[in-house]
Amino acid sequence: MKRLNIAILFGGCSPEYSVSLQSAYSVITHIDTDKFRPVLIGISPKGNWYRFLGDNGKIASDTWCNSSDCLPAAISPDRDALKLLVLHPDKVEEIPIDAAFPVLHGKNGEDGTVQGIFEMAGIPIVGCSTLAAALCMDKNRAHQLAHMAGVHVPTSFVLKKMDATIALESAEILGYPLFVKPVRAGSSYGITKVTRRDDLPAAVKLAFEYDDEVIVEESVTGFEVGCAVMGNNELIVGEIDEIELWDGFFDYTEKYTLKNSAIHVPARISKEKAEEIKQTAQTIYQALGCRGFARVDMFLKTDGQVIFNEVNTIPGFTSHSRYSNMMKASGISFEQVISHVIELAVGV
Repeated sequence: MKRLNIAILFGGCSPEYSVSLQSAYSVITHIDTDKFRPVLIGISPKGNWYRFLGDNGKIASDTWCNSSDCLPAAISPDRDALKLLVLHPDKVEEIPIDAAFPVLHGKNGEDGTVQGIFEMAGIPIVGCSTLAAALCMDKNRAHQLAHMAGVHVPTSFVLKKMDATIALESAEILGYPLFVKPVRAGSSYGITKVTRRDDLPAAVKLAFEYDDEVIVEESVTGFEVGCAVMGNNELIVGEIDEIELWDGFFDYTEKYTLKNSAIHVPARISKEKAEEIKQTAQTIYQALGCRGFARVDMFLKTDGQVIFNEVNTIPGFTSHSRYSNMMKASGISFEQVISHVIELAVGV
């Protein structure tokens, strides 16, 4: 089989720009270059697209975006072309693209926006489609669809900016502590655990800095578990992981430092409960129309009930991230994961 040109997108106009650089660097350095030829596309924090030709290490160190290593680039909208257009000073270079692998997190990358560009251009996407990505990014609508599929979800209410004044009254129904979250954001940006009524207005204000809708959820007693799912129709499920917290909640800082937490793979739960969680994850994955890969996060309550939290359609994707560790625990290496998700996209 000929080597396929795989556009790997990194960076992005998103608060999670720096996380994307680390994930993309891992993908680039673990991809099977006998099968795939990486075509690197960097997106600056301002949203500018570039064909990156420099040393891969500059991606990890965030020194990639410079005039020596980059040329402006764009995806051809011609569905018969399937090409990246690279804008040289004196010509336009056309590079055929067999599939696009957006290694982008959060807004303008994980929410269906980038996926839409490639769907319009007719280029296969590694991972979820435009619709599935958008639905999974929207915590409120994802919960509604999962609930319709028979999955338990947290009790919550949604605020728009003009509704912010009703937050205090509605929160009394949920009770404290509770969580305030932007409806569409990742890596725990804008999330606050609120334990007192007086702290709610500030938490709502912070969440509105990241989105124009805010979801206020009950605090679920128990702990968080995750499930790595891979596939289109036939699904492969990794081992369940468990987040052990000693203080606070699993916020952005905790996710990348583990100062007050530990992640156990496999989770310290019974085999029967692990199978129930795996089945629930697959139900959620299919209800939201996911393809390729995603990490499904849930809560395991103290009474044994499984509650849906969220789906990350492009989770942290380094060789030591939760997703890859769950797959590794089930006997699938990071290199194998990368090859398989690309092959799912191109239909090999």
